[in-house]
Amino acid sequence: MAIESQIRAAIRDCVNRTSRKPFRWGGLSGYQQLETIGQILRSLPCQEIDTDYLSVLSVWVDQALSSNRLVASDLEETHQWLRRIADCLRYTENSKHNADNVTDITQTNSFPLTSLQIRREMEELLKEFQPDPQQNPAQFALKKKLLKLWHKYGTDLLHCYDIPGLPPDNLKMEPMFSNLRRHQRRISGRKSTIELRDCGQYQVLFLAESEEMLLTQIREVPVAEYNTQRRRLALAEAPRQQKHRLHRHPVRTIQALVDQHTELLTVLKSQALKH
Repeated sequence: MAIESQIRAAIRDCVNRTSRKPFRWGGLSGYQQLETIGQILRSLPCQEIDTDYLSVLSVWVDQALSSNRLVASDLEETHQWLRRIADCLRYTENSKHNADNVTDITQTNSFPLTSLQIRREMEELLKEFQPDPQQNPAQFALKKKLLKLWHKYGTDLLHCYDIPGLPPDNLKMEPMFSNLRRHQRRISGRKSTIELRDCGQYQVLFLAESEEMLLTQIREVPVAEYNTQRRRLALAEAPRQQKHRLHRHPVRTIQALVDQHTELLTVLKSQALKH
């Protein structure tokens, strides 16, 4: 069934997505996404019609989750320590906030922060952070890398607490240059793959001297051909849209698929009783 195929695709996306594989470091979101799928599959009612496949699938998902639970727990603790490090440095929650939030990093509760205070807090945090290299390899790797960076560059990272108006990083500057570079490529015709992908399968160029002439050219396209191309575009975009919904709202997306499956089972069961 199409619904089962979409659930299989959701599981494959959790396990095999190259940017964040769930059973490797940095892939905690993938594990949590797979965990959500497993919870919903376990909640399916046992029926006689067409639930064997999903039941077996639920067992395999639970096996994968169980065998990798320790890794996921280590990753979750690592993320918690990353947030504590960010809190120690007084980083803003969203780098897209206005400049006032960045320049106010040197003030907390009307008491000015100093580089000496941040250094003292960071050193206390490093002393508290003592992971076991055997039991918590991800946390140990974070501690090792953090120690190396702190001892090598720690002094150079704290000037923003002593110089008013100096931002703690260049994250706001980098996306500005990235947008300028992308727009320049789009205008010049060099490497504009992202824009073309977002606009659809292809683009049509109209040459017209007025809006009336442009409207006349557009009306020459047959309505049936236009609807056919729109359906093809919708079918081509459906997998990407489904994956986007799965990443943003995994519970709602998988629950919707399971609800559709339950409705179909109800229809099949009623038809079987009639015959």
